[in-house]
Amino acid sequence: MRWCPSPVLHLVRCMLLRSCTRKGKIRLPLCLKERWAYIKLLGHSLYFSSLTDSDVVFDSVFEPVFWSVDYVTRWFGLVFVCLVVILTSSVIVIAYVVILPLALRTYSTGWFLWHVCYGHWNIIMIAFHYYKAAKTSPGSPPTVKTDIPFVSVCKKCILPKPARTHHCGICNRCILKMDHHCPWLNNCVGHFNHRYFFSFCLFMTIGCAYCSISGRNLFMDAYNTLERIKHLDLEKPGVPVTGVGPLIGLLPSGQTKYQTPAPSYTFMDKMFNKCIIYMWVLASTAGVALGALTFWHAVLITREADRHAKQGLIYKNPFNYGKVNNWKLFLGVERRSHWLTRVLLPSGHLPYGNGLTWDIFPCKKHVVAV
Repeated sequence: MRWCPSPVLHLVRCMLLRSCTRKGKIRLPLCLKERWAYIKLLGHSLYFSSLTDSDVVFDSVFEPVFWSVDYVTRWFGLVFVCLVVILTSSVIVIAYVVILPLALRTYSTGWFLWHVCYGHWNIIMIAFHYYKAAKTSPGSPPTVKTDIPFVSVCKKCILPKPARTHHCGICNRCILKMDHHCPWLNNCVGHFNHRYFFSFCLFMTIGCAYCSISGRNLFMDAYNTLERIKHLDLEKPGVPVTGVGPLIGLLPSGQTKYQTPAPSYTFMDKMFNKCIIYMWVLASTAGVALGALTFWHAVLITREADRHAKQGLIYKNPFNYGKVNNWKLFLGVERRSHWLTRVLLPSGHLPYGNGLTWDIFPCKKHVVAV
């Protein structure tokens, strides 16, 4: 009996025959043809564009790498914010549960009140400025047509860029007076939140230094205590010994065995000392790292340096108002009372200017006579 192919096999054979051209080549689907045509167009644009240079080719080749790094940094921003909140909260909890009762028993009333007032002021300043730096938008140039002068066009946004504006690949937008993208804030540091970021770094550095200096003696005592506990844990209990053999005459009569006494410490004693060591090490390391960043930002705010001056070229930075005026404009100090209300106390005042236009070549005299 002759075998007959099934209808399904016959249909598949017909589809394969139709997908082949007369020359024997397989036709590509329409979606793949469109993608291949787009790739060929991109390749030709690199060769036939008068604006093509090594930077354009480099950006085009490494665009997938840049996109991957930006995506990972954007996702890890939430993790870093949670990490800052958790670590800072852990130090505050240790200060309340462990350090505060100890200070109440050992310090005088005056010293105790000073530490309590200063510590709470420092905590409020850190929490306020971190929240404002993370939640305040750094500012972006307008997306509609305006009469505001611009210095260039962003090749990513295809929009005009005012002076001191840069594009952030992580936020995927242009930022007014952009400083950098901070993963610990999950936000860009720009015109409207630069003061909050610097104040957070400054007060966090001061708080870390305060914990490190004031807790040094507690750290040394806790470390020595844990070392003694560790040494006692290594000692094994004694074994029964009978007064025979070479030990005859060495042991008192009637005593047949020895055993080491039970340890005089508890689990809470261990946790108490470990918490002090954890707080001191965390505060010291964070203070050193954050202190270096704060110092560098302070130097940049003070002098507004430019690379042309280092090269011996005659150049005047149009955004440099002088050392004192730079700090006054940055902190928003307009009256003498503002050193207290806007610098030493939480303040949500807006920065100087709108971030789109800037006063250039200012007078050498103080902007604010304070």
